[in-house]
Parts: sequence; C-alpha cells; structure tokens
Amino acid sequence: MLGGIIGAQYFHGIPFVVLFGIISALSLWEYAGIVFPDSDVFHKLATAVIGLLPYVFLGLYHLNCPGSCLPAILYASMIATFMLFTSELYAQSEVPFRNVGMVLLGAIYVGLPFVLLNLIAYESGTYDYRTVLGLTLLTWTNDTAAYILGKRFGKTPLMPKISPKKTWEGSVGGAFFTFLSAWGLSELFSNLLLFDWLVLGVLVVVFGSYGDLVESMLKRSYNIKDSGKLLPGHGGVLDRFDAFIYMLPFAATYLLWIR
Repeated sequence: MLGGIIGAQYFHGIPFVVLFGIISALSLWEYAGIVFPDSDVFHKLATAVIGLLPYVFLGLYHLNCPGSCLPAILYASMIATFMLFTSELYAQSEVPFRNVGMVLLGAIYVGLPFVLLNLIAYESGTYDYRTVLGLTLLTWTNDTAAYILGKRFGKTPLMPKISPKKTWEGSVGGAFFTFLSAWGLSELFSNLLLFDWLVLGVLVVVFGSYGDLVESMLKRSYNIKDSGKLLPGHGGVLDRFDAFIYMLPFAATYLLWIR
C-alpha cells in the first residue's frame, strides 16, 4: 500500500486513484453487508455504486480526463439517488426509506472521506504523495501503539459498552507515538510545518479513535464481530480503515483552512 502511494508520484497518480478506489469499494461493500441481509444484493450494489461515483468522477478529473468534474459528480449522484427512490416503488419493501437512508449513509460515512483523500492528494493541482503518506503513517502509528500498549498496560476501559478492549492507557500511549511520528514527518517532508503535522496528529488521535468506536458501535448494533473476512485474523477492510476514514473529513478541513 505504501508503495502504491509513493510510486504513484511517478505515474501521474494513477496507482493511488486505483488503490484507494478498490479500498473504497471494498469498504462500501462490507458496510452494505452489515446493514443489509445477505440476500439483498440490490441494495449492496446500490451502496457501492452510489458511494463510489463521486470518487470515480473526481479521480478521472485528476487524471485529466475530459469534462468538468463537479457538475458530473452532482448530476450522476443525484440521478443515482432518485433512481434508488424509484426502485423502492417497485420493490414493495416494508421499509423503503430505511433502505434509501442506509444506502446514502454509506455514501456519506464511507464514500465521501475517500473523495476528500483524493482532494488532499491533488491539492496542489498535481499528485503529491507526502500528506497522504503522512496521514496513513500517523493513523497506523496511533492504532498500532494504542493496541500494543493497551494490551500490555491497559486497565481503564475507554468506552466499555462499545469497545471493552480499548483503554485510556493505550490511547495515551498511541497519542505519544503519534506526536513523535508527526515530528519525524516534519523533518522528512517540507510541504507542511511542524505545527501542522502536530495538528494532524491530534486529529488522528482524537477522531481516529472515534472512528474505531463508531465502527464498533455499528457492528454491535448488528451483533457481528468483524466487518468482513477478507483479511484473515484482522477482520475486514472497513475494520482496518475505520479510523483513517473517520479522520479524513477533519484533516481535509484543516488542510483547506491553512491554504
């Protein structure tokens, strides 16, 4: 994955767009698998398609495909959404608006953060891997350190009703190593100041942790342990990227503000 992010610098960003397009599609499919029963293939596909449309159009735009990006995203998303409403007229479901709502929630909760990641990567007009790589490393550092230190020293549950294994001790340890990594990134990359990397570190620690908890809350609501089985021993793709996804809107907002 890291190779795809860095290597995309030499291929006009194409590997990056493809890589995170696949991750987005798999995450959307797993989300749909949680909120819709196994037999409901239509709504699973609708979730993946509607959630992925903005990313695809924006990716094509950044790869210099012809046409204006934003109108295409708006029109395609609106048409797909209204076609979904129309399909519910014929499906004769007992909960049509619940179905539509869960599809659109997937597009917002899972799909849109990857659109923002695309904007971050192409913020300067051309692909730049540094901020994307930094956010990825900060998130992985926080997750890994919080898990290891929480398992070794954790005694005080963070939110026992939602995720009893997550502890305050692990969270503090994760924060320490995340801030240390933020300092290292400021020494390695010149595109952001030390202060900016530290702010991004704070956003990763706070909202990345919330992302873990929100996905745990989603899984508990449907009485499942993992979002999928694609990564043996690690659950699903959404399990691996829940913190990263949840943090992205806040990081993108900050990066837009400082520009």
